[in-house]
Amino acid sequence: MIVVGNKLLSEDIFDVQFSCDISACQGACCVEGNGGAPLTEEECAILDDIFEDVKPFLREEGLDVIKEKGLFVLGSDGTLETPLIDGRACVYTTISPKGNLQCGIEQAYNEGKISWKKPISCHLYPIRVKELIDFTALNYHKWEICNSALSCGIARKTSILEFCKDALVRQFGMEWYTEALATMKVWTEEKKNAGKS
Repeated sequence: MIVVGNKLLSEDIFDVQFSCDISACQGACCVEGNGGAPLTEEECAILDDIFEDVKPFLREEGLDVIKEKGLFVLGSDGTLETPLIDGRACVYTTISPKGNLQCGIEQAYNEGKISWKKPISCHLYPIRVKELIDFTALNYHKWEICNSALSCGIARKTSILEFCKDALVRQFGMEWYTEALATMKVWTEEKKNAGKS
């Protein structure tokens, strides 16, 4: 693990190259998995506030589930998450003309209807955050459905840290991200030099 401020980062966040390729995966992370997107209590309150502005962007199937279960639910592990349609797609997903799944919340944000982009757990992916006693741990969540993102990341020479820049700045601030980027450059150089010896 690598320490940046009071954050512990797995080496994969520096080492693994990753860049979403929506044309290949078609937004599979919005429909695969064992539960909905993790939410904080603060995010649940935000969903309450913005729902009427997001509603026009959502599918009828999603709205039906929201009417039955609410804007958020308790998952099997007892944490808050987005509800699912038939145990699969997130209720906030929409389908693009090309058949790709996309986020209705993000669509509302992109069109200037709301000022909140989407849940931070979605924005940060493939980074997963875990709060420890003295540190916040940031780990890479490896998932088969993202194999195309690994190929795309290699082609673009983009690390997970660089791919997740906007989300990391949103969550931890530009000062922290700048420090993390500088740390990655030193770490990468040291690794390269060690390989030569």
